[in-house]
Amino acid sequence: MIGDIRICFIGDSFVQGIGDPEHRGWVGRVLEATSGDITAFNLGIRRNTSEDVLRRCWNEVLPRTLPSADNRLVISFGSNDTIQDGGAVRVDTARSLENLASILDDCRRQDITPLTVGPPPVIDAGDKHLRRTAKLADEMAALCQAQHVPFIATTLELAHDPTWTQDVMVGDGAHPGCSGYRRLADLILAGQWHEWLTQPRS
Repeated sequence: MIGDIRICFIGDSFVQGIGDPEHRGWVGRVLEATSGDITAFNLGIRRNTSEDVLRRCWNEVLPRTLPSADNRLVISFGSNDTIQDGGAVRVDTARSLENLASILDDCRRQDITPLTVGPPPVIDAGDKHLRRTAKLADEMAALCQAQHVPFIATTLELAHDPTWTQDVMVGDGAHPGCSGYRRLADLILAGQWHEWLTQPRS
């Protein structure tokens, strides 16, 4: 890891860290465990779908990059896409994948190195939502693999993790507190996080 690394984290309420009384979420905890000259920006917004993230992505990310820096983007969405609203999911799977592909394509054009974190489960949304989210996560992983972009799976890993589920149910049924976000951060750190940071720029 060399030089000035700038990392934008863009996504939904899980990226924002909603529910964490320490206001660090998984992003803060991952950064605490990461060494180097890093400037980080949390661009998570509650209830954002992939459509919302795509719409605002480059207006928010590009002003936070520098031509001389190692510019990177962590993308995490999907849990809100698969929520049913008015009898239909908010964003269908094909469109979610198109939105992710568009962001990844633009990363290459902007010389920004991406990493994708899969959508965490929303525990109180039920089994059907979990199945939809897990399916979307699998397809996101396949897309990232085809484009040689690291993907860190979280959906089923957290859905079957007692630390996450218990922490979520103590809270609002969707977002964990400190223990749950620590578990999510541990998954990311044990995934491809450190390898991604030490790989050459895109």
